[in-house]
Amino acid sequence: MEKKRSEGNPPGSVFKVGGIALAFLIIGYQSALFMHRAVTLRVASRRDAPDTVYVVDPALAARLVAGQDLEVLREGPVTVRRNASHAPAVQQARRSGRRVENFRFNPNTVSGEDLERLGFTEKQAQAILNYRAKGGRFRRKSDFAKSFVVSDSVYKRLEPYIHIPRVDINRADSAAFDDLPGIGPYFAAKMVEYRSRLGGYSYKEQLMDIHNFDSLRFKGLSDLIVCSPPARPFRLWSLPEDSLRLHPYIRSRQAAHSIVLYRNSTPRGEWSVQAIAGAYILPPEDAARLARCIIADP
Repeated sequence: MEKKRSEGNPPGSVFKVGGIALAFLIIGYQSALFMHRAVTLRVASRRDAPDTVYVVDPALAARLVAGQDLEVLREGPVTVRRNASHAPAVQQARRSGRRVENFRFNPNTVSGEDLERLGFTEKQAQAILNYRAKGGRFRRKSDFAKSFVVSDSVYKRLEPYIHIPRVDINRADSAAFDDLPGIGPYFAAKMVEYRSRLGGYSYKEQLMDIHNFDSLRFKGLSDLIVCSPPARPFRLWSLPEDSLRLHPYIRSRQAAHSIVLYRNSTPRGEWSVQAIAGAYILPPEDAARLARCIIADP
């Protein structure tokens, strides 16, 4: 009789299956290890290194507060870094997460640092500084709103805090006048000259007395100027004849002489510009302008 064959798998096949399983386990472990290392390296490359290490150590803190100006202090195995540099991405994240401030500022003089405090990015702040460096000027609040780096929402938030000082026509020099819209070197010089002849402007509209300084030109800058009282009121009642005739509203020697005669023949209590006009010493238009001037008391 033939010997019966053993039932089941032969011994060799068991070892073969086990070897394959072991190979898969090894490959899986190596793959997992490789992926772990790759992810770790990738994360590490994005870390903000070197970073600041904060150590709760009263003695070390006392040394720092005492003003030891060391970049790195070592206490045993611990290293404390002061003012550690940070990756650009982290610096940008920190800036974007900073608290935005609101405070009064002049866009023509505000620093780049303060622009960033107001909520602008470093690039936006630099764009504003570059505009100013090239001669750009924000004359009105609305001019600041037109800047391409100022969004509508930012302008709406900052508008109450924008402060652009107006030009005082009794204090400004020719350079400040030249900076006004529609005013070049010619009119800037004329504005200074006319102020000298008047002894100081008494009201803004006196600018239109300047030759060719029409109402359209005045309208273009009237909201940008102020007129403080002149340093000294016009001394209509005490100046000598030669000085009176230099005033733009008196002009002639005859008118100046008539004013002196009026002063000498009229009681002091009755002196007034209206009385001079009533005596036909000055033309009605000049008398009306003179009446608006700030005049020293008799």
